[in-house]
Amino acid sequence: MNEQFDVIILGGGLSGLLLSLQLKQQKPDIKLLLLEKREGKAPAAAFKIGESSVELGTHYMREVLNLKDYLDKKQLSKHGQRFFMSPKHKTELHKRVELGPRAFLPVPSHQLDRGIFENDLIDMTRELGNEFLLGAKVENVEIKTDGSNHEVKYTKDGKSHTVNSRWVVDATGRSSFLKKKMGFAEEYPHNVSSSWFRIDRKVDVETWSDDPKWRGRVADGLRHLSTVHLMDSGYWVWIIPLIGGRTSIGIVADEAIHPFSTYNTLEKTLDWFKVNEPQLAKELSGHEGEIMDFLVMKHFAYASKETYSTDRWTVVGESGLFGDPFYSPGIDFITLANTFSGDLILRDLGGEDVLFRTKFYAQVIRALYDNWMPLYKNQYVLWGSSQIMAAKIFWDWGAYWSITTLLYVNKGITDVDLMKAVVSGPTSFLQRYGELSAQMQRLFKDMLPYDTADHTDRYLDPFQLDYLRGFQEDIVEKQYSKEELATKLFANLETIEKVATEMFRLFSNLAHGTDMDIMVDPYTMSLTGEKRESKNSKLLGRDAYLAGELSKMWMYPYPSEVTV
Repeated sequence: MNEQFDVIILGGGLSGLLLSLQLKQQKPDIKLLLLEKREGKAPAAAFKIGESSVELGTHYMREVLNLKDYLDKKQLSKHGQRFFMSPKHKTELHKRVELGPRAFLPVPSHQLDRGIFENDLIDMTRELGNEFLLGAKVENVEIKTDGSNHEVKYTKDGKSHTVNSRWVVDATGRSSFLKKKMGFAEEYPHNVSSSWFRIDRKVDVETWSDDPKWRGRVADGLRHLSTVHLMDSGYWVWIIPLIGGRTSIGIVADEAIHPFSTYNTLEKTLDWFKVNEPQLAKELSGHEGEIMDFLVMKHFAYASKETYSTDRWTVVGESGLFGDPFYSPGIDFITLANTFSGDLILRDLGGEDVLFRTKFYAQVIRALYDNWMPLYKNQYVLWGSSQIMAAKIFWDWGAYWSITTLLYVNKGITDVDLMKAVVSGPTSFLQRYGELSAQMQRLFKDMLPYDTADHTDRYLDPFQLDYLRGFQEDIVEKQYSKEELATKLFANLETIEKVATEMFRLFSNLAHGTDMDIMVDPYTMSLTGEKRESKNSKLLGRDAYLAGELSKMWMYPYPSEVTV
């Protein structure tokens, strides 16, 4: 084996494998080594949180890495995300508020069996010519700061080896080799934990009710292909179909509401289902022997003080930043980290000075993480409030499609000139977006005392809202030039500012009886009367079109004095 490499990737899990394909496809003559400590291939077990992809990460896998044919043939197509709320009706699924698409979405996505996927990726990366070693335990990495190659020492089959490379990428997952060695770990105050397992059985929520009205809302088989979320205050339960007729099932819960000690073993998890999701418990009863594996993870969110270094190393996947699996963003963060890492590596190998880009990308990935986490932090108490969650999901999805995903699929994320234009200054595009997002998460939390109705038998399809469908179509059907992209991003931000003000009017009318025609500042609005200041302050009147769109997700009686 060669001893000199361009890149050594520590870890042969999903992030490292995808990055190896990305680098080799973009630079076929690159010399790349992956070191994986497992003796054998990835276990056929539920060894990772996250079998579900969404739009941004799906684009990366299908279009950037050219895995479209593989994913269509070897993994399951996904019918979006589906949420069942109205927790007072936990024994009758058809009475719960259901939120999810009726028809297949413009952007494809997938349910991934991670063990099968990662093993197939091993074969793919070897076929491309990358060196991949199993049973290779990294013992030490000496990062050189003088411009010379880094030194990596590992053991395999009882023998010690030393190899050198210009770049080192840490993809070791939660063991976070470089983070521990160099001391840049950072805790994140999001006290949420999880337990999960796979069962060798098809668990299909479509069979949980014979109600003809409910069954007629969605074509046969499509509910089963969704990432299903069963929700109540403090938790959500996922049900994800996998190839081969198997199902992944897991709990994610806030420690303050559902202590980890109540579901940290398989027996406790099954008992927890009996109390909190009795229909699921009934489905599993008598089939305990078909459960294939069981894992837990406590307090899984964390950050990282460093991500990309001017000394030519990066961290990707769970070695760097990890947030929350709600909305299935795991592969999205792998995508972003790999995209930034790959861009730095290839530019450097091509002779370009990447000092500025390295520092800039580190700032951008952290800003994206810090803007993402308020969606989850201290928000799990809302998971049992149907109207709040309907508004929140529509808001969160709209912002994700219209800003983050649009930037990525149009290659804007690595366009430094464009990104400098959107991140620079206290009133920059990204600062406005982050401030607006934080405002909305506060608004949802402040609404909690007022969302008290027992909503029942309601179906909400996000693609009945034309502006949301338009956001999604923009990320699959169109490609924008840099100038067009900048214009589109600012136009989308103005749209979601108006969406924010209309959601506030609806909430404020319900909570305090305020008029629906009030002027609203999306950056200072408050249901509690708290005085806020913002450099982005602006007063907005009603937008008749968006008011009509948002009336479709409003489950309380619509204010009668207003005609939309």
